[in-house]
Amino acid sequence: MTAELVRGQNHPLPGPRLEIRVSVERPVIAGATLNDEHGRMREERWTAHPAQPQLPGIEVSRQAAAEHRLAVDLDALPDDVHRVNVLLALPSWAGGPARFAELAPPFVTVTGLDGAGIANFTLTGLDSESAVLALELYRRQGGWKVRAVGQGYAGGLSAMLADQGLPCARELAATIDEAVAAGRARSVAAPPARTDGERSREATVGGARGVADGGAGTAAPSDGRISYQHPNRAAAPPPSPPSSPSRAASPASGPSVPSSPEPSGPPAPYGPVPVPAAPDPLAGQGAGPHVPVAGDANGWTMDERLYNQVWDMFEDLARTVAAYRSAVDFAESRMEQELDKVLADPRSRVGPEADAARAEARAKQVRLVEQAREVLQRDLGQLHAEADVVEPALPPAYARWDNPVWHGYQPPEQAPMAMRLGDLGLPESGGLRIPMLVRLPMERGLWIDSGPHGPAGSSGAGPAAGSVVAPDELRRLAAETATAVAARLVAVHPPGEFTLHVIDPAGSASAALAPLIDSGVLPVPPAAGAAGVSTVLEQLTRRVDLVQMAVRSGATDSLPPDIDTAEQLLVVHDFPHGFDDRAVTQLRYIADEGPSAGVHLMMVADREDASAYGPVLSPLWRALLRVTPVPDDHLADPWVGHHWTYEPPLVPHGSRVLTQVLTQAASARRP
Repeated sequence: MTAELVRGQNHPLPGPRLEIRVSVERPVIAGATLNDEHGRMREERWTAHPAQPQLPGIEVSRQAAAEHRLAVDLDALPDDVHRVNVLLALPSWAGGPARFAELAPPFVTVTGLDGAGIANFTLTGLDSESAVLALELYRRQGGWKVRAVGQGYAGGLSAMLADQGLPCARELAATIDEAVAAGRARSVAAPPARTDGERSREATVGGARGVADGGAGTAAPSDGRISYQHPNRAAAPPPSPPSSPSRAASPASGPSVPSSPEPSGPPAPYGPVPVPAAPDPLAGQGAGPHVPVAGDANGWTMDERLYNQVWDMFEDLARTVAAYRSAVDFAESRMEQELDKVLADPRSRVGPEADAARAEARAKQVRLVEQAREVLQRDLGQLHAEADVVEPALPPAYARWDNPVWHGYQPPEQAPMAMRLGDLGLPESGGLRIPMLVRLPMERGLWIDSGPHGPAGSSGAGPAAGSVVAPDELRRLAAETATAVAARLVAVHPPGEFTLHVIDPAGSASAALAPLIDSGVLPVPPAAGAAGVSTVLEQLTRRVDLVQMAVRSGATDSLPPDIDTAEQLLVVHDFPHGFDDRAVTQLRYIADEGPSAGVHLMMVADREDASAYGPVLSPLWRALLRVTPVPDDHLADPWVGHHWTYEPPLVPHGSRVLTQVLTQAASARRP
């Protein structure tokens, strides 16, 4: 059980290898200092910060961010280190907050390698401070403890370092600020402002459980658009734009961490940010383009590093495209302003001077757009290069079905931290697709839309589901998508730790479900008819009830022997055929309460076909994440508000990889 600390409280640490996760409303600097037995920092090298992110036993983030992961190995610390201080400081760039009172209280949590929480601390009561000592890890009677400190410094980072006995505190604080500013200058520009109409169109409501537990962090708005949030990041606004425009350069791979449970709302408004062709600050210093490396992100394991790197790429693409769109809008706005000046005076509306002014305004607009496109292409080139090295290195859980890694598939010994649910792209991304990873176990079920339209139709930015596909073909693709997702869930779990149930009342999905049935990973045939629907739902609702009661009473070892303790997935095809009001109520119960008891739901349905249930269906719809069997633009990120095109994880036509993988998974399970 995670300990909730208040200022001054301490808690024992169960092991030497830890992760300290920081979540703040706006970007901050995170670092650590090492102290001796007297609480003094002996030298500058005893500080981990963005300019020097690694020390023996400590690794911190390389730039300011709203989310941080600090890796700690207490056994690797020097013998004369008796205390590790975790510090937070506000960066000094223009437009940013000057004191912590302007932000929501920072949240810090200490976890083990498995992500299990050890201690949490919310830094309340901060006022004029611009730097704060958040936590202290200290030796005590041969072991280590963590203490919640929360001591702020109005004098900033230099005052904090000086208080720990560092003579050159002012110089080190300046070095850290310069490193953060340089890293920010090489990052993509801030996102553009959004109109009130865009905000209302993209606003999201509801939402499943938060992302702190690894959920997908999605929400279904009233217009049917889904807000898709990085499971390891809060929906905090990105950094404010600098006082002078900086170029967008190759994206840096920063750490990403779990954050507060609920999205904090739409990003704060920003003015249009032009993207000029500013000179490269590293030019002439022998610094070439960043060479991408697979796993170039924070994490204890390669899977975790790749997971974080994929989501860094997602955010980099979002912000790169946002900078480009902002620059185009700025160029258009500037041209219109200059044309308005020409038209303001009736005496100058016609004639050679007016024509020359119009031509010059249009030429400026073209130049600005060309400059923005050059920056976009440069950043996309960097992301394409990174994708080229990351995609082949992905483990099966993160890889596409056409990745050769599946040909060497072996049933895993433990479940992965996440799974690929498809791909995401933008119209400007030039064919670049970012894997859409969701944390496991899933915190929300899935609704695979087999109808020609979503609840409010497509926004027009991408192909509408059903607009180019016949209804029968769309239903077939939806069933195949469900089979591909279910097969992946079985394949990435250890043998016997994931159980499938399928309801297909009319038997219309038998062809799509054949790989699950023929391989044997589906232990019983799909339930058919109203009687089959009732039997399966009764079985799973009973399991949810018993598991919840056992957890509440602390008697998980006393479950009846007929209860399958493996994770469960119920696939419902052709809903609402075969369902009565009681069955719909049970389905809603499984969608709401099932994930916490290890029972997950995947619906393959057309909402129009189920419209007769009216408001009864709406909660079920909102509880599930909608995906489509054909590319569609219904996903929206909470940082910038882009409409992302989602592509389903279908198996390549003619490939037998699904059958081969499922056969191996079933063979490993039988003994």
